Amino acid sequence: MLTIALSLSLLITSLEPLETKAAPTYLYHVCSNETTFAPNSTYQSNLNHLLSSLSSNATTRQFHSAAAAAATRDPSYGLFLCRGDVSTSVCRECVVFGVNDVVQRCPVEKEAVIWYDECLLRYSNRSFVGTMDQDPRIFLGNTANVTDQSRFNELLAVTMKAAAAEAAKGGPEEKFATRVANFSGFQTLYSLVQCTPDLSSSDCNLCLDIAIGNLPACCDGKIGGRVLMPSCNVRYELYPFFNQTASSPPSSATPPPSKGSKISSLTIVAIVGPISVSIALFIFGFCLLRRSKKKNKYNLTNKENDGNDDMTTIESLQFDLPRIEAATRSFSFDCKLGEGGFGEVYKGTLLNGQEIAVKRLSKSSVQGLGEFKNEVVLLARLQHRNLVRLLGFCFEGEEKLLVYEFVPNKSLDYFLYDPEKQRQLDWARRYKIIEGIARGMLYLHEDSRLRIIHRDLKASNILLDAEMKPKISDFGMARIFAVDQTRGNTSRIVGTYGYMSPEYAMHGQFSVKSDVYSFGVLVLEIISGKKNSRFYQSDGDHNDLLSYAWKIWKEGTPSEFLDPTIVDSYSENEVSRCIHMGLLCVQENPEMRPTMATIVLMLNSYSVTLPVPQQPVFSGITETDIPIGDLKSKKSTSGSTPLMISVNEASITELYPR
Repeated sequence: MLTIALSLSLLITSLEPLETKAAPTYLYHVCSNETTFAPNSTYQSNLNHLLSSLSSNATTRQFHSAAAAAATRDPSYGLFLCRGDVSTSVCRECVVFGVNDVVQRCPVEKEAVIWYDECLLRYSNRSFVGTMDQDPRIFLGNTANVTDQSRFNELLAVTMKAAAAEAAKGGPEEKFATRVANFSGFQTLYSLVQCTPDLSSSDCNLCLDIAIGNLPACCDGKIGGRVLMPSCNVRYELYPFFNQTASSPPSSATPPPSKGSKISSLTIVAIVGPISVSIALFIFGFCLLRRSKKKNKYNLTNKENDGNDDMTTIESLQFDLPRIEAATRSFSFDCKLGEGGFGEVYKGTLLNGQEIAVKRLSKSSVQGLGEFKNEVVLLARLQHRNLVRLLGFCFEGEEKLLVYEFVPNKSLDYFLYDPEKQRQLDWARRYKIIEGIARGMLYLHEDSRLRIIHRDLKASNILLDAEMKPKISDFGMARIFAVDQTRGNTSRIVGTYGYMSPEYAMHGQFSVKSDVYSFGVLVLEIISGKKNSRFYQSDGDHNDLLSYAWKIWKEGTPSEFLDPTIVDSYSENEVSRCIHMGLLCVQENPEMRPTMATIVLMLNSYSVTLPVPQQPVFSGITETDIPIGDLKSKKSTSGSTPLMISVNEASITELYPR
């Protein structure tokens, strides 16, 4: 008894420090120095009232937003959000500490956000409650690497997606979810996502989607990482960092039998057990039989096509020819949108009113039915908000048709190079277009099931949706069209002069860094509103866009490079940074070009220091630089098609397990 009492006493003593108040774990803070206030000003008085209100409301709530003197000229708005699994007392301690801490770190700034492991505190002189804010973004990653990166990334993506969907469905009081998944016999993946509850379900889902999409940029292959944003945050680790009891829904326990019941639990188990096993065996056998029949019927030999969580099948993608002919009025000339090296494009409208774009592949394609179907199924599974979605296909007789979503606002070049229409692309919109293209290319290069090298990234292959958001088109066309290629070299140069990297244009060597070069050219075109292949300076010193960008960057005069139609609506810091980034992308040595993951990080975090570029010595391939037999001379019949296909567009995909 004495030993037990002593052990218990020691245990209680060892636990006592846990009950004492401890400072929350500081993560990061950002103070916006764009607007500041003077000591003893009206704003400081309002801010003090706001912070006091937040502290007092932390006694019973996990989230609270408030405003101080909203009707005056100098109002203050703020909120706090505690992690969904922490107790009320821990939440209160974190908020009270944060209220005092943030004014020490941000003494004169009107806008600040501070993150702790247990809570978030934020205030501003503008009303932001109910608004999804994705900037600033903070990336924190573990330094250790996982052992099986491909399998880990796949598990992480599925787990995070499920958690985000659950959090977005949360009510007005909570938008928080966790997930636990087994990675190996010795390792378990723990994931957590959370939005501020003032967001709508759609905004919460979008915010988490953006945060999860940023994980590869900071934490690819790492055993832990997190992305912090003002409106949401995500985190994963290979150890339990949250309270599983508080964050998980209660398990459904079998209710105890009533007192009047004469049937014992053992009897119930004896009856129900064999029945359950029989039903399970029947369902398992039925599924095996059905799967076997489908495999024999469609002869899908590509094993990489067996995604367990993907419902994309041949049946769901197959369009019959009469249906497409009805939609396009038998490929009427009035429905024709354009023509390129791979065939013609038509706009169609299905019976249910859905608008589609139909690509009618030329008859020189040599693929057979089985291979063609397999490639379509693989590419249809690639879904990202910055990619044009492949809806299906038709293969009947000599017809090979691809059915895409219809993107209404035509292509980027339709706006970018037109003196009148380019005014519709102000700087904020152009910056978002650059960001969207970068995210789409990152998905193709690193995050999709197929590692895809586009090989013809250019303005006419960037389509703009109804909200002017970019969608990359014609990725994966080489797989569908069976372009002649061997590994990393090709005997057929397929691309567009002005965008092709030196190593690809002159030697046929392509890689993800070839796409990075094209992206760099495209970024410089978006900034300047000028086409690289047609650029000419009247002073004669700079006959190409890249050397002119180099001159502007060296002189530190970004406004001179900017499209003159938008000089009144730009951020000099963003323009200068984008020119710098574009020059890094067009370095002659592929090894010196950044990856798309690094580019996304450059665009979303000003804390990243950009390396100094070297002067671009390769200023764009012209038609005369490429062997005549390698470059076709056909041209698109329309510069304003909602589904542009250029002559020389193609892409290469390499199949990797993910």
